[in-house]
Amino acid sequence: MRRLALAVLTIWGVATAVFFMIKAIPGDEAQIAAGRTATPEQIAQARERLGLDHNVLVQYGDYLQRLLHGDLGTSVVTFQPIRVDLATVLPPTLELVALTMVFNIAIAVPLGVFSALRHGRSGDTASRLIMVLGGGVPVFWLALMLQYLIGSRLGWLPISGRNGFGLESPPVTGLATVDALLAGNIAGLWDAVQHLILPALALSAPFLAVVARSIRSSMVGALRADHVAFARAKGASNARIIWRHALPNALVPTLVLLGMQFGWMMGAALLVESVFSIPGVGTYLNTAVTSQDTYAVLGAVLVLGLVFVLANLFVDLIQLWLDPRTRQAVAA
Repeated sequence: MRRLALAVLTIWGVATAVFFMIKAIPGDEAQIAAGRTATPEQIAQARERLGLDHNVLVQYGDYLQRLLHGDLGTSVVTFQPIRVDLATVLPPTLELVALTMVFNIAIAVPLGVFSALRHGRSGDTASRLIMVLGGGVPVFWLALMLQYLIGSRLGWLPISGRNGFGLESPPVTGLATVDALLAGNIAGLWDAVQHLILPALALSAPFLAVVARSIRSSMVGALRADHVAFARAKGASNARIIWRHALPNALVPTLVLLGMQFGWMMGAALLVESVFSIPGVGTYLNTAVTSQDTYAVLGAVLVLGLVFVLANLFVDLIQLWLDPRTRQAVAA
């Protein structure tokens, strides 16, 4: 309950901070809403319609009141309820982040385990070098390089969009892979996965480097633990010691990191979505900021904050379930 209360306070804090930062950006929101060729009368009507004729504190209070009723406002760019816009752009980002998380775990965990098992040797040094390089490469640069080398020069994978021409499935969930499965469109499913591979690889690079370092550090400590030494003395195989005794203990602290990374990926997806022309939350947020679409920015940031908070809460619950020491600490 304390964490749920903190989650609500966090979302309110994010909404408040972003609202006043957006208001501090130079420019006339009424002018943007009315259009470049609008007359002074039309601009005045737009200002009254949007409530911009009141002072900032009154606008802030009105916004919080609408927010409590689930009303995120109307975009001055798309002229649609922001809730409708976000329902359209959120699934592509979630789909990208989900595959990125799969790549993150599938690559980082074996790399971290390998580095821990070769601790202090050349294999460890090589693995750590890979981690440093992966963590230091700018996401947008890597996305451009993958797009150019693998997509354009070699032609192995698509370089933009979510589906090839004529392979789209009827929209049900907004997730291209899930919609293809529901429609029984196997060709469309494979095409949607291919469109996601390069963006997911680019987005995963800095995150898997962090996870691999975390796994390595935890595994080095776990392999030196007393219960592992006891299992080795009983004649347990190396595979059993690694996967049954050491790795489960090493994964527990990494779970919190993975939960935080899910939220970070939602924000970092903006760079990848821009390069690969994916119509996700990042692209929507970028358009909203450049257009000074106040309520669209607030809605997108709130959704990202909500996903971040829920991901961390979910990981906390998993940690309580997996680690008896955490349960005892909470009970105490």
